[in-house]
Amino acid sequence: MKFQTPTGMHDILEEDLVYFKKIQKACESIAGFYGFKEIQTPILEQTEIFEKGTGATSDIVQKEMYSLRTKGGDHLTLRPEGTPGVVRAYIQHGMQNAPKPVNMWYMGPFFRHERPQAGRYRQFNQFGFESLGVVSPIIDALIIQIFYVTLQSLGFKDLMVELNSIGCSQCRPYFKKSFNSYLRSHQSSLCADCKQRAKKNPLRIFDCKQEKCQSIKNGAPQVLDSLCKPCHEHFKAVLEFLDELDLPYSLNPYLVRGLDYYTRTVFEIMEQTKNGESQGSLVGGGRYDNLAKTLGGKDTPACGGAAGVERIVNLMKKRQKKAPTEGVCQVFLAQVGELGRKKSLKLLEDCRALKLNVGHALHKDSLSSQLRTADTHGCKYVMILGQKEALENKVIIREMETGKQKTVALDKAAKEIKKRIA
Repeated sequence: MKFQTPTGMHDILEEDLVYFKKIQKACESIAGFYGFKEIQTPILEQTEIFEKGTGATSDIVQKEMYSLRTKGGDHLTLRPEGTPGVVRAYIQHGMQNAPKPVNMWYMGPFFRHERPQAGRYRQFNQFGFESLGVVSPIIDALIIQIFYVTLQSLGFKDLMVELNSIGCSQCRPYFKKSFNSYLRSHQSSLCADCKQRAKKNPLRIFDCKQEKCQSIKNGAPQVLDSLCKPCHEHFKAVLEFLDELDLPYSLNPYLVRGLDYYTRTVFEIMEQTKNGESQGSLVGGGRYDNLAKTLGGKDTPACGGAAGVERIVNLMKKRQKKAPTEGVCQVFLAQVGELGRKKSLKLLEDCRALKLNVGHALHKDSLSSQLRTADTHGCKYVMILGQKEALENKVIIREMETGKQKTVALDKAAKEIKKRIA
């Protein structure tokens, strides 16, 4: 073919869209219950938002961003993640003066230039929940709970929350000092990327997947041992809240999430297989108490996270679960003849006004063909509008299972169907 989707980008067809819509509805329902308002930020943001917030030395900024310069000279970037844009909107629209917490959620496309592989795309979708303005550890637990129940509502079981605390600006320097000392004795064994990370941001070595760096990581000092008293008490309280919620969790002292804005609590949620192995992270997030100030706002404690939609959809499909259905069609409208086809349009509108989901094949003339289509869709009733019925302004309502039928006035047919379905 001459034209195809760009490398790493993909069309989302109907068989996948039903899963996307199911996730969207789950997010809307849970966000409404917990008091989170939807926000939609622009797909393009100023590049500096990500350089300052995500971190100039992060892999996202150094390797993965799609950036451009406009004709007016502005430096813009296709958003690689959601949190910096949400915080920018929080500052720009004066939400710093709103009652706290300010709770927001989003779902939409994001962009990262990375090597395409199964389930990983250059244009991908995420949903996220963010809570700004409250420092209490109960917010950390609430964010984790929201993601946990969202995944549960989508059919995921055996979920496990992995947790760590990476401290704050007061205690993290002490950990970095001991960690750097440890790295110096293992410098020659690090991969090329981690040798650079060791100079700029050594914590990112914890995110490396190279086997030789994994063994070095496993012998490294743990950040939990360096927490100051406030960070220690905060993390202890988060764990106590999770205990009250009966959420299963495990401590992962090497979880850091790899973005500059994270402070204190970081977490990931994954589903375990029957043999106890993880299938990879479904959700990741944490607390980011310094991001608003970094982007020019006031000191604002905050916590949030995001989930990869494609990864969740692929796992839902992999289990060969029956695809979610969108408004199951219980009624089919069959028409025969030119006059029947004309009057069927008005009948369709009557049904739409009563919020009835009606199947049809207005392009077909054969009644038997239309009845077969109704049967394929599993419709319980068929409204038949033939030439004779159209002349008399009447409709035949037939029960598909029994074959029983009744003739009703055309203008009362939709209400009769509504009553039968109810």
